[in-house]
Amino acid sequence: MKIVIANDDGYNAPGIEALYHALADLGDITVIAPESNCSGSSNSLTLNRPLSVQKAHNGFYYVNGTPSDCIHIALTGLLDFRPDLIVSGINNGANMGDDTLYSGTVAAAMEGHLFGIPALAFSLIEKGWAHLDTAAHVARELVLKTRTQPLEPGTLLNVNIPSVPLTALNGYAVTRLGKRHPAEPVVKSTTPYGDPIYWIGPVGKAVDFALETDFGATQNLQVSVTPLRFDLTDHQQLASTEAWIQG
Repeated sequence: MKIVIANDDGYNAPGIEALYHALADLGDITVIAPESNCSGSSNSLTLNRPLSVQKAHNGFYYVNGTPSDCIHIALTGLLDFRPDLIVSGINNGANMGDDTLYSGTVAAAMEGHLFGIPALAFSLIEKGWAHLDTAAHVARELVLKTRTQPLEPGTLLNVNIPSVPLTALNGYAVTRLGKRHPAEPVVKSTTPYGDPIYWIGPVGKAVDFALETDFGATQNLQVSVTPLRFDLTDHQQLASTEAWIQG
């Protein structure tokens, strides 16, 4: 297998190191990741300046851009082959429910999805890297599964792993996205010169955490696997929107 690994926490994050070592013997691995933390960057591409690609001492490529930049560059110019799989992560914190729209981890996998390449995004639901070995084991297990049961082209799976010992996991659950309450208010402050500044507030609490959701599954200590797609069209509202336009 030819596998490309990316993330949004940066090329020197513990999560991407653990992911690389978990997959290293499963095929030809190329790691390309942002130079610095790009959490919350979503699917943004850098269009207002050129990007540079450097190679670190450990062989990882790093880009002074976003996770989407990394995969886009890899697929359209850096690599002389088409990967069999894009793998993103392991993220330092959950990417569930509404968070997937902001996630750079999911965005890197999404970029592969847009090119028709199967992709998996892995996140450890608690920040701080506790039980990172559990997440690495899960990632290896699922990538191994793609060798015996290949995914359809363009499949995108968002995987969230409870931060518990491997023996505490309750298996896998295929889930839908849950939903959070709107985020907490911004934190207001001022610069030393008296100018107002704002820090984005913390995420809200989960309000849709039914068992069949990603929130519900991880609360039940299951690995949540959610198939995603890029099509954001609200198909149920096509007819009513047509009626509104024509009315």
